[in-house]
Amino acid sequence: MQTERLGRFVVEAGEIPAPVLESAQIALIDTLGVGLAGTREPVVDIALRCVQELQTGSKATVWGRDLFTSAADAAFINGIASHALDFDDTMAGLRGHPSATMMPVALAVGETTAASGREVLTAYALGLEVAGKLGRALGDSHYLHGWHSTATVGIFSSTAVAARLWRMSVRELCHAWGVAASQAAGLVRNLGTMTKPLQVGHAARCAVHAATLARSGFTADPAILDGKHSFIDMYHADGPSLSSTLNNLGNPWEAVVPGISYKRWPCCYCTHRAVGGLLDLLRAHSIASEEIEKIRVGFPPGTDEPLIHTNPQTGLEGKFSIEYVAAAIVLDRRLGLETFTDAMVQRLVLREMMRRVERYHIADARMYSGVVGYNDVEISTRRGVFSTRVTKTPGSPASPMPPAEHEEKFLDCVRRALTDAGARRLLGLARSIQRLDAIAKLTRATAEAQREHSAGLTKRHAWDSDSPLTMGSTEHLRCNS
Repeated sequence: MQTERLGRFVVEAGEIPAPVLESAQIALIDTLGVGLAGTREPVVDIALRCVQELQTGSKATVWGRDLFTSAADAAFINGIASHALDFDDTMAGLRGHPSATMMPVALAVGETTAASGREVLTAYALGLEVAGKLGRALGDSHYLHGWHSTATVGIFSSTAVAARLWRMSVRELCHAWGVAASQAAGLVRNLGTMTKPLQVGHAARCAVHAATLARSGFTADPAILDGKHSFIDMYHADGPSLSSTLNNLGNPWEAVVPGISYKRWPCCYCTHRAVGGLLDLLRAHSIASEEIEKIRVGFPPGTDEPLIHTNPQTGLEGKFSIEYVAAAIVLDRRLGLETFTDAMVQRLVLREMMRRVERYHIADARMYSGVVGYNDVEISTRRGVFSTRVTKTPGSPASPMPPAEHEEKFLDCVRRALTDAGARRLLGLARSIQRLDAIAKLTRATAEAQREHSAGLTKRHAWDSDSPLTMGSTEHLRCNS
């Protein structure tokens, strides 16, 4: 049974190789950074109000807020925050974002179990194996049928993370996956809306719920990945058999080969190759925005599936539009968090430049993705036509971000939620995570020197700031308020 085989790997794995833990540490720093930046997004405020109404415990930290909640709800809020800006990492085998579901679960459950930093990274690395191997078995068809694999696969990898930290048995984990399978959800149709990060938070919270139920004796089909009517069978898989992908568990480790891709810009990764190509052409030929007559971007099969908005009206829609992203990069010569606001999308000069952007499809027998593949980019000017084929995605293992860029990204993101001193202190703790005896030292540092708090949400009192089990008085707010 492949379900049991995968569960045994997660539960019984021994020492994790150093390069795998180092890769997991980089993923933690990146996810924590973009997650803290995301805590200031409206979608997080709305979700927090709903969590407050349904408050069921107070053991885990909500990032960037002076607030404790249950592990499940902390994973929910922090998962939404990690994906709110679409600035989080991606992985080719998953065809999605691995860390935005798993890292919030790892930190929330790790905090409630008094796990060490190394135990948290180990759980994450094992979850990444689940995401990669299950993602490969699902193949391209799962995503191309409209499933948001970040969430639909992420619930399984995140359940593995929780099970490892709770030291669950193989049988308990297999039952937990059965519970998780009945909650696996997420649609590509919702890209460019608040519901895209909601799908990530939902997967993270349901993973904690599934593991909690199974460790309490709740049952489900313990072979949910096997045979007819299994998750693999029902969710449009067209990849290699799960049995064959599991032959490579830990050999190689997903964290190392193919590795994780990190974003330089806070928008869909399927735009990043084209952005890199446009920047190269603009610089190499000193092209001014005023002389551009046309921009053409070519996509081979599978590489623009998430780019569902051709005429975006909001900042969120702009993140999933090559028309907007291309126009913005040639006008502004940068893409930052401020690029993806409603006001920026509605600029008259931007709308005019968007009309000059043409997307077209390249005939190719193979199927590609945002991480794997190529784009053809062409800029027509009064001086002539300049073109290039881009084969490496910025931030991917083939064109990695240097450490200095990782640090700059982290600090720029975290300064949205913390002071500069707090951001640097958090970075120091994250870099020393393998030596931390308690992950709570890291999670609680995310709430240092917060610049604002959400009205009506619970504040920690000075006398119980050292206790992860205490919370002050509560005021309930309605989800639709």
